[in-house]
Amino acid sequence: MTNDLLGRHRAVLPDWLALYYEEPLELTHGEGRHVWDAQGNRYLDFFGGILTTMTAHALPEVTKAVSEQAGRIIHSSTLYLNRPMVELAERIAQLSGIPDARVFFTTSGTEANDTALLLATAYRRSNTILAMRNSYHGRSFSAVGITGNSSWSPTSLSPLQTLYVHGGVRTRGPFASLSDEAYIAACVEDLKDLLGHTRAPAALIAEPVQGVGGFTAPPDGLYAAFREVLHERGILWIADEVQTGWGRTGEHFWGWQAHGRNGPPDIVTFAKGIGNGMSIGGVVARSEIMNCLDSNSISTFGGTQITMAAGLANLNYLLEHDLQGNARRVGGLLIERLRAVAAQVPAVREVRGRGLMIGIEITKPGTDEADPQTAAAVLEAAREGGLLIGKGGGHNTSSLRVAPPLSLNVAEAEEGAAILENALRSIP
Repeated sequence: MTNDLLGRHRAVLPDWLALYYEEPLELTHGEGRHVWDAQGNRYLDFFGGILTTMTAHALPEVTKAVSEQAGRIIHSSTLYLNRPMVELAERIAQLSGIPDARVFFTTSGTEANDTALLLATAYRRSNTILAMRNSYHGRSFSAVGITGNSSWSPTSLSPLQTLYVHGGVRTRGPFASLSDEAYIAACVEDLKDLLGHTRAPAALIAEPVQGVGGFTAPPDGLYAAFREVLHERGILWIADEVQTGWGRTGEHFWGWQAHGRNGPPDIVTFAKGIGNGMSIGGVVARSEIMNCLDSNSISTFGGTQITMAAGLANLNYLLEHDLQGNARRVGGLLIERLRAVAAQVPAVREVRGRGLMIGIEITKPGTDEADPQTAAAVLEAAREGGLLIGKGGGHNTSSLRVAPPLSLNVAEAEEGAAILENALRSIP
């Protein structure tokens, strides 16, 4: 029974290991864009295991690849040649846009970002990192040290000196009233001023769309303008594509491409969707950066055969079925439908996003003050209606996050929007 499992969970797992809902769900199986709980209730999944179930639940092509690989060998470590790892690395290097790219696989986005920080600081011989306000980069000691969202950064101790840059949240802060062009110019001047007061940083790490931050984003071109300033000083640009990669934003395969007029980032990190639920993360970087480490390193579980087989099958399906194009088309319809609903709900401050990465910010009506209690109530109401969504954001997690599998069809988008409409209209 769920109540028994909840009691056992609380008895042996940390208090800070959060669970959604007043009555937490045990999900037992899924298919396509739907999941079922232990009581047999069926839900339309608009969160995909935190943007991880990228193509579909129980995708036959992925489950077949995993099963066949499990029947041969599951794991050997990076101390041995690994054909699936080489094949997936070749595909990702080519897709990355980074010249002479090298790929290193990890087991999570946290570990990928940790590796990127190791590479950047070793390459630049500096432990100063630029990060964006409202950002999130993982839960390791170094990753929380560069996370610009206090709700997800439990300690101020860090091996890095972190300086936070303005620009990741378009509609809040001192530049919110400016036009996009003036906003970018003001953020660039702020960055230049910041750099004038510190030793040369190793890198700027930035999510093209801030995930945990509530799917906030700057105007297109901001990071390209930042790149010009950084490049003059030899500072690296790390694009954290853990949530934005693989076509989720619809318009681009990588989120950085909305800011790519000066070429690709020096380092790209990825995870989540590529494994469709299997534990895959990784780093792509120019060879001179990736090869700068002068001590031994391996990965016990990064790039293991079974996860690489899943990643290859998943990536093939994504490309062959143009799920990026589907995210653009269906996501465009969904966001316009949600904006029409939100216009009639005073508690919705903003509906934002692109592709199948949509944020709904909840505030106290007529103000910019966060209302996490109401956001939580909408989350509960959506669940009662048969829809699973996420939440996040700065300002006490007052944003709802909508990120279905990229194979979502128009009928399912309309069904989910109708449930969300009822949930939003249930706000007192």
